[in-house]
Amino acid sequence: MMTSRILPSLAFAALACATTLSPAAAFAEEEKLREATIIVSGEGAAKLAPDLAILSLSVLREAPTAAEALAANTEAMGKVIAELKAGGIEARDLQTSDFSVMPRYRDRNDDEQIREPEIIGYAVTNGLTVRVRDLGKLGAIIDQSVRLGVNQGGSIVFTNDKPDAAISEARKAAAAEAIAKAKTLAEAAGVTLGRVVEISENFARPMPQPMFRAAMEKDMMAGAPAPIEAGENSYSVTVNITYAIKQ
Repeated sequence: MMTSRILPSLAFAALACATTLSPAAAFAEEEKLREATIIVSGEGAAKLAPDLAILSLSVLREAPTAAEALAANTEAMGKVIAELKAGGIEARDLQTSDFSVMPRYRDRNDDEQIREPEIIGYAVTNGLTVRVRDLGKLGAIIDQSVRLGVNQGGSIVFTNDKPDAAISEARKAAAAEAIAKAKTLAEAAGVTLGRVVEISENFARPMPQPMFRAAMEKDMMAGAPAPIEAGENSYSVTVNITYAIKQ
């Protein structure tokens, strides 16, 4: 009875040893099974005049107490929002993007003595994101906002409300370039393209630009509205295609 139980185990071990490959042999077997491929990429871009600007405005106020700093900030930002609405900016295009109340500490080097951290005041920051759909008003809006209390720079992004058509154009151009590359490589290598194994893409949107810091200075606030040039947006797409090689 004991023999009948041992023999199957020995037979299984022998079979396992016979079917187990060394690392080198396993790698060689994997190489045989691996499908030969050609991997290519193409780039496409489409230019489009922007029809929408996104502004980041920020009001900073400091005071000895948090309540005083908040009251001053609220008053200034309230004026900015009221004037923006009066100038035609809809409520849906205004959004608070950042709000903070931070203590201010005494600088340890004020009197060259080492002291424990001491709060000497508070700073309240209130950020506002504004979507401007009439780009002709952009310079005036920036100028008006600074006059009413905006005193920290942010960013300005020129974008498009509906860029789908331009993105599709860039995507098609990128795919066409990738396909042409694959055909050229296959011809040069003397092989034939097979099925498409994989397609992927990377898409790049227009980047934010630094905003009108000079306009924040007091001596710039009495001049003409800040000159703003919208230029063109470039929507870039990279398409990656993997082809199998016919054997």
